[in-house]
Amino acid sequence: MELFEGDRTTVEVGGGVRIAATVRGDGPPLLLLHGYPQTRSMWRLVAPELAERFTVVASDLRGYGDSAKPIGERYDKRAMAADQLGVMRSLGFDRFAVVGHDRGGRVGHRLALDAPEAVAALAVLDIVPTLHMFEHVDRAMATSYFHWFFLTQSGGLPEALIGADPRAWLESRFRGRARRQDVFPAEVMDEYGRCFDADTIRASCADYRAAAGTDLEHDREDRADGRTIEAPLLALWGESSYVGRNFDVLTVWREFAAHVQGHAVEADHYLAEEAPAETAAALRAFLEQGAAW
Repeated sequence: MELFEGDRTTVEVGGGVRIAATVRGDGPPLLLLHGYPQTRSMWRLVAPELAERFTVVASDLRGYGDSAKPIGERYDKRAMAADQLGVMRSLGFDRFAVVGHDRGGRVGHRLALDAPEAVAALAVLDIVPTLHMFEHVDRAMATSYFHWFFLTQSGGLPEALIGADPRAWLESRFRGRARRQDVFPAEVMDEYGRCFDADTIRASCADYRAAAGTDLEHDREDRADGRTIEAPLLALWGESSYVGRNFDVLTVWREFAAHVQGHAVEADHYLAEEAPAETAAALRAFLEQGAAW
């Protein structure tokens, strides 16, 4: 299934890692990063609206979609953020805005910390920072986000169990985390299924293992050094999502970023697919505030 009309490209970012992206539009550059277990196709309903004002680069993260899924390489957010910085620089963009959903929001968070000169603005969709999540684990979080702990198990167990029926696992990630199932029609699920192969299963487990290990080390180092995000930050969350129901989202983000705004969207977890018009309008309003980069 086509993401949306645009120029498809693959960028070599070093170490043999190639990142797939679709580029469309004209104007200030904007990087869109997807979540788990998705691909850049998640932006299909939002990207065309944003491309009317911005040069949109919708990219697959390392380990997902049509991007490389290297064995034995790093899947911490620092490495994944460096990939995306390499994509944007290869396309001629030294300074740009970032919008990330779910895992993509965590990559965007790290990118804004590690390359503050490059990130002009950051929007995160339905997340609070990884460090805060792990430091506030309770029964509700462990139940709703059980996959955070399942996917970190070693010895190939999650890979084997998910690999036994990848489509069932894939569909389980959408059922119960969206208000309406009709936002994931068969052709969308088929595209996500096409990309959710054994290599993606392996790589995405590595992503979650890094989140529970190396990413926390990096986050704690930042906190000890007093490093926070200086770029303007927009937080959007689903009013019925776990994040929306269990966190004071803006208060949490203000512990990690200096300039925070945001609000709930009438959705569960998958804002860009459940409420594309509202999500696109909120992103565009935020990004146009400082679109001179």
